[in-house]
Amino acid sequence: MHSPNKRPMTRAERAHVERVKAAGCVCCDAQGITEAHEIEQGSWFTAVSLCPDCHRGPNGLHGTKTYMRVRKLTELAMLNETLRRLSCMSQDGRSLL
Repeated sequence: MHSPNKRPMTRAERAHVERVKAAGCVCCDAQGITEAHEIEQGSWFTAVSLCPDCHRGPNGLHGTKTYMRVRKLTELAMLNETLRRLSCMSQDGRSLL
């Protein structure tokens, strides 16, 4: 969902977010298309890859954060894992491993 208070994404930010969304959930390891959570609103290059449940679900990041606590994850740790996964992906989103 796009906030009316946010500036539109640049082409580079949009391309980065598409790669993030192809990385799989860094909280529960669900594969498939995920959502990009901005650690700070409007800072798209620090987006974290999360499935809808881990992102917006009742136990997810915007809920009780139970999933994060159980897995002992912080937003910084999830950003690190997102960036690690991106470094192992080709530009078209396929794994290089």
